[in-house]
Amino acid sequence: MNPIKVGLLGLGTVGYGVFDVLRRNQEEIQRRAGRGIEITIVAVRNVERARQRLAGACEVVDDPMRVVTDPNIDIVVETIGGYDLTRELVLTAIANGKHIVTANKALLAVHGNEIFAAARANNVMVAFEAAVAGGIPIIKALREGLTANRIEWIAGIINGTTNFILSEMRDKGLDFDVALKEAQQLGYAEADPTFDIEGIDAAHKITIMSAIAFGVPVQFDKAYVEGITRLAAIDIKYAEELGYRIKLLGITRRVASGIELRVHPTLIPGKRLIANVEGPMNAVVVQGDAVGATLYYGKGAGAEPTASAVVADLVDVTRLHTADPGHRVPHLAFQHDALSNTPVLPIDEVTTSYYLRLRVADQTGVLAEITRILADLGISIDALLQKESREGEQQTDIIILTHQTQEKHINTAIGRIEALPTVLSNVTRIRMESLN
Repeated sequence: MNPIKVGLLGLGTVGYGVFDVLRRNQEEIQRRAGRGIEITIVAVRNVERARQRLAGACEVVDDPMRVVTDPNIDIVVETIGGYDLTRELVLTAIANGKHIVTANKALLAVHGNEIFAAARANNVMVAFEAAVAGGIPIIKALREGLTANRIEWIAGIINGTTNFILSEMRDKGLDFDVALKEAQQLGYAEADPTFDIEGIDAAHKITIMSAIAFGVPVQFDKAYVEGITRLAAIDIKYAEELGYRIKLLGITRRVASGIELRVHPTLIPGKRLIANVEGPMNAVVVQGDAVGATLYYGKGAGAEPTASAVVADLVDVTRLHTADPGHRVPHLAFQHDALSNTPVLPIDEVTTSYYLRLRVADQTGVLAEITRILADLGISIDALLQKESREGEQQTDIIILTHQTQEKHINTAIGRIEALPTVLSNVTRIRMESLN
């Protein structure tokens, strides 16, 4: 049988990783796929450099449109990244009958509904295992392995840069800015780390997982996103004293009134496996009604882990290349005409527990005033820690862990607490999850 012909867009870290893994493991891949998989054309900006790197292994061009319109190409692998150009290229490739393999979570989180609809209309597949958690096969687990389950929630450390920074802040007592510089020096953070540290990258990924888990369209614009830039080393220290770790989590949960879709720093019990995921590693916990909790752990980025996922998608598409489109796994796991319009809840309607840190005057009656405000709003206290004031100081920190309450109630409470003359700074609020 003739080999599948692949066109590759981009030859950066991921693109070259794909080329290298395919070349190195070609015999094993062919045995699994049932036929060869060959990259025959690559589109790059610097043609001469790419030709030297590929040593004549395939055609190299500087116009990506040549790849997506090439009649000899069966599958287009997109590793360029970004939104606008890649959207145009992917839709053009689909219109020309090409299957798509992409690692571009941003593209799918923002334009996924349009792309999947175009793919259905043209009877082609869009595969995107590499778009979430690098080499961890979480998309296949959600789309296929857990098909029998009603997914209840997903919680994931899905950005290695922020997890490395938080690990350094905890291990070394570093402030955020110092830990970020260290991450940049070691190559874990980009020169412009905004997408990572502001939680946007994680939000793209949890948006895709939420759609697959609950059978809804991708809805990135409705996700609540909060990064780690305002986290202080002192809160990581206090969390440790109380038996918790702080992680940037992507969380999506099915509740009676809708779907939660959020990214933010989160206190989780230190005894949870996911709480002990350190450095640039990723981990995702999925709770299903039949299987219970399952944990997926591994490298979430890098040339070879991401290439592993891309090549796995290439093998899947090759196997199903000639299959009846109606027998393929739907892009979002559910049949497209069975997707629901379950609403995504605004953050004010989310119910969870909270960590509150207050800087207060060290005098009689302060704690009573604070607890009265919480009680008036129906917010009960789970734990409380009052630190000793330093010698010569007349102020101290109070740390409160609450039981579950709606976000709008905690916001009201914080407003009233901050209005007290004995409260000397803004209240630090971090959400908590038990992940039972």
